[in-house]
Amino acid sequence: KAKLADDVFVGPFCYVEDDVVLGPGCQLDSHVTIKSGTRMGMRNTIFQGAIIGGDPQDRGFRGQSSAVVLGDDNVIREFVTIHRSKLDDGTTTLGNRNYLMAFVHLGHDCCLADDITITNNVGCAGHVTIEDRANIGGMTGIHQWTRIGRAAMVGGMARITRDVPPFCVVTGENDVNDINAVGLRRLGVSQDARRALHKAVRLLFKSELGLTHAMDIVRRDVEITPEVEYLLQFE
Repeated sequence: KAKLADDVFVGPFCYVEDDVVLGPGCQLDSHVTIKSGTRMGMRNTIFQGAIIGGDPQDRGFRGQSSAVVLGDDNVIREFVTIHRSKLDDGTTTLGNRNYLMAFVHLGHDCCLADDITITNNVGCAGHVTIEDRANIGGMTGIHQWTRIGRAAMVGGMARITRDVPPFCVVTGENDVNDINAVGLRRLGVSQDARRALHKAVRLLFKSELGLTHAMDIVRRDVEITPEVEYLLQFE
């Protein structure tokens, strides 16, 4: 009962269960497992040994009907595991043009947006949200219910136990270093806008001010560019 578009390529030793939808142009390399409840858009490439749609790792799971939903043009490298939601009719979602390198794990009910890069051996616990164009360094552990903001850069082997602000570089144990200047330049953010964002980040995360007071000072003393406003709203 799986539904595969006419041009889907299924390599040797793959296993595709029933109640699976694979859109046009999807490619499964060898030894890929696609479990029930998986829905893929177009042109997704799944490499050797990946398992998409497995049961959630949750003690309270009792076989609820749920899904994993992928958009278009995602690259899922070797031995990635993506688990479906633990909630009845819930979804674990992956947007478009994401690149998940080898041995990445996405737990149940994660929600990833677009153009995200996650490097090798990153573990995302349940209910993690990652926004557009974030980059996650290798061997990072991300705690459940954590958000990674837009265009954030998380250094390798970081331990993420609370939200990562957008447009920032974060390393170690949630240490905010500064803005993600390289990523922002690549996104076409102007030098003046980067300066404003740098000043806002310094006030919010590097001063000894309370967060509410720091936000008030940012609104008073810093040019409120779209990026600064998004940062303030995120907080």
